[in-house]
Amino acid sequence: MIPKVFREVIDLGDGREISIETGKLAKQAHGSVVVQSGKCMLLCTVVSNYKQSDVDFLPLTVDYREKFAAAGRYPGGFFKREARPSDGEVLTMRLVDRVLRPLFPKDYHAETQVMIQLMSHDEDVMPDAMAGLAASAAIQLSDFPFECAISEARVGRINGEFIINPTRAQLEESDIDMMIGASADSVMMVEGEMDEISEEEMTEAIKFAHEAIKEQCAAQLRLAEAFGKKEVREYDPEREDADLEKKVYDMAYDKVYAVAKAGSAKHERSTAFGEIKEEIKETFSEEELEDFGDLVSKYYRKAEKAAVRDLTLNEGLRLDGRKTDEIRPIWCEIDYLPSTHGSAIFTRGETQALATVTLGTSREANQIDMPSHEGEERFYLHYNFPPFSTGEARPIRGTSRREVGHGNLAQRALKGMVPDDCPYTVRVVSEVLESNGSSSMATVCSGTMALMDAGVQLKKPVSGIAMGLISDADSGKYAVLSDILGDEDHLGDMDFKVTGTADGITACQMDIKVKGLSYEILVNALQQARDGRLHILEKLTDTIAAPNDDVKAHAPKMITKTIPGDYIGALIGPGGKVIQELQKATGTTIVINEDPVTEEGIVEILGTDQDGIDAVLAKIDSITFKPEKGSIYEVKVIKMLDFGAVVEYTEAPGNEVLLHISELAWERTDNVSDIVKMGDILDVKYFGTDPKTRKEKVSRKAILPKPEGYVARPPRDNNRGGRDNNRGRDNRGRDNRKPREDK
Repeated sequence: MIPKVFREVIDLGDGREISIETGKLAKQAHGSVVVQSGKCMLLCTVVSNYKQSDVDFLPLTVDYREKFAAAGRYPGGFFKREARPSDGEVLTMRLVDRVLRPLFPKDYHAETQVMIQLMSHDEDVMPDAMAGLAASAAIQLSDFPFECAISEARVGRINGEFIINPTRAQLEESDIDMMIGASADSVMMVEGEMDEISEEEMTEAIKFAHEAIKEQCAAQLRLAEAFGKKEVREYDPEREDADLEKKVYDMAYDKVYAVAKAGSAKHERSTAFGEIKEEIKETFSEEELEDFGDLVSKYYRKAEKAAVRDLTLNEGLRLDGRKTDEIRPIWCEIDYLPSTHGSAIFTRGETQALATVTLGTSREANQIDMPSHEGEERFYLHYNFPPFSTGEARPIRGTSRREVGHGNLAQRALKGMVPDDCPYTVRVVSEVLESNGSSSMATVCSGTMALMDAGVQLKKPVSGIAMGLISDADSGKYAVLSDILGDEDHLGDMDFKVTGTADGITACQMDIKVKGLSYEILVNALQQARDGRLHILEKLTDTIAAPNDDVKAHAPKMITKTIPGDYIGALIGPGGKVIQELQKATGTTIVINEDPVTEEGIVEILGTDQDGIDAVLAKIDSITFKPEKGSIYEVKVIKMLDFGAVVEYTEAPGNEVLLHISELAWERTDNVSDIVKMGDILDVKYFGTDPKTRKEKVSRKAILPKPEGYVARPPRDNNRGGRDNNRGRDNRGRDNRKPREDK
């Protein structure tokens, strides 16, 4: 018997709906839901251990996977089984994790797993927009200690009208692609890309998405109420000691405040803070430290955070001595690496990124193979964050989720400025060499300069800045911090990264940690971010004002040529012989793609030697050369035969045609060599395809004057008397046979 199913429906207002149901699948999980829109179905399950882990953080794992069966497809690769998550799946995991994690209690340390799976795909529904809704709905059905329901929604804008959860086709027309995560009361996360929009437009998009999210949160609460709201589980909270907390606070606060006000560098400051902490620990006995040493460390961190925040709110000063809107010193350099196609260094304070650019053909495009999306990227950016950049030593185990997320943000910031007619596949790689503050924004800046150094004709240069916020709800004071340090990232109430040109925002990423952040503060923060972006942009353009006119001498030049589809096979040759020999002879790379609409061949020629590229172009012109009927062409004799001469068009070498002996001259010609010799250059008239021989016909005599008294030979009479008249089958009938003699 099918169990009872509980279901809630969310109306998106334009005929589309999202349903949330529970009770049918995965009932041993602590919470499970199926979220559906159209034919798209997500299954989300949540489980959290009842025993606390021996760690001082929440071991939360958010896992999002797309099953290939959901789209009726097989996984690629040899084993035909889903393997490690794709970058797209990792990005969705990060979007959900960033909203869920802050809503668990600070002292909840039980291992928790959220698993979201795409079980059925719909081409008109983007599943990542419903992943946050599915995760929160499943948690609402569990007994987890979780603050409130949340959801996420994508917002786009087409012709000035906002739309919730647009299709992928609609996103192609949209100038905004933003994901917003929020509760009914507060916006908590924003990430997306935009087509140079203003700060006010971005705020309006966030407001629009928040209204839709409120409805989604209400639907989750209705579902939980109908299903039967569970009692929140009890767990062992962290030990607290109010007297000890006050004692540590009193010993640490003033000393930390003084060090913070001194405006020292990162390592000096860290050393000074460490000494204060050790001095406090020395006031306790070994037995006391063994008993509650972890609490001393915890309360010291709280005192340190309070002192640093108060310094900024009270005096407008920061850990390194800057004012709230001041940006650290910047220096830049381009063309640093001699062998790359483009390179640039961007250094801002104690953050440094070295970016490289590599140019290639469409063969080097980044292939995207997900159940929900197939395609390729002709521009992509990779971000590497080695441990030495923060003075640490730790094992490197593949690309981290953080590296995927930061690289994607920088890619979204820059890709809109790469012109549509850029012939290259462009790969940017950012190597973070130092980090104290946003290395992703340093990547945007170094990437911009490296692209211009490589000769990629960016529409406009892009800069980025990381901002912070410190606020006090009781006093109403707040401070927006430009170009935040790593320490300020942890102690602030909001950190947000904004990239853009001089004319508008191209990408953003925000994590808002304070409840009920007013839109007034948000707008002010975005305006201050704009001032910072423009300051940084000026430093970039002082280093390189505009893209180089051409690629570097050692970088490949790219020429794209379109040919009729009928000639693709001729250019490739049998078994690829023609194109392979051509590449070898010219030192080029040749890629041929077929336009799916026009069926024309798009030929990409990549090479460092212009002569080699020119040779390929000449060969293509030769192969695709098509003479016009009635026109006169210059040809060269390349082969002598008894019945004529083989000639090639001088403007299309390799394109050959037979000049028959009868077309050499008006007079009778006994030997071809009487008229032409090997290597002779002459003119001929093109007559098209001869209907009798079905071969192309050219003539030399047709452009020569007829000799005086010349008499044309009469045309051959195909009706040669009665002999041929009786050759038909009608005259071979039985009546024409001799009578058979009897034996």
